[in-house]
Amino acid sequence: MQINKDTGILSSARQVPSPNHDKRPDINDISLIVIHNISLPPNEFGTPWIDALFTNQLPVDEHPFFAEISQLRVSSHLLIRRTGEIVQYVPFHLRAWHAGISFYQGREVCNDFSIGIEMEGTDDKAFTEEQYQQLELVLDNLLNTYPSLKKEHITGHEHIAPERKTDPGPCFDWDRLSRKFNCKLPSVCTT
Repeated sequence: MQINKDTGILSSARQVPSPNHDKRPDINDISLIVIHNISLPPNEFGTPWIDALFTNQLPVDEHPFFAEISQLRVSSHLLIRRTGEIVQYVPFHLRAWHAGISFYQGREVCNDFSIGIEMEGTDDKAFTEEQYQQLELVLDNLLNTYPSLKKEHITGHEHIAPERKTDPGPCFDWDRLSRKFNCKLPSVCTT
């Protein structure tokens, strides 16, 4: 597993390019990692619908929930499926649209300076060992590739948008990541 810093591509990831991205305001300011969870339809795993959502191809007649979210234009840099498969939607040097209205340590618009990683899952189900192993490898590679990223700045969507979001949720094992990186995680927004 390697990241090409010039292209922003993770070598071991299946590539599913999303149109939902743009340039970062400052290419040298990649200083936060945000962990999310996602399942489509809600509470269902292993479906093709996350790829469809991030590529604006979600069929509204396939599931009632899809009609509610089909107009969204969202993306993330990576998805780690429950099997451990990694899917990349947006190169790391570009801005993915994953955080929405957000705030971290005095800064707003976290998409500008963050990398978004989706874990296939829900707030109320444990994530798999395969997911944690892949996440740890991805985080190691990101920290080694982008010098502005620091291990202390790994957080959850719930921490940068606490009034709107609850993911990755109470089943995410922050203690495991804290032990792995020898620091207190998640990093929580402060004023």
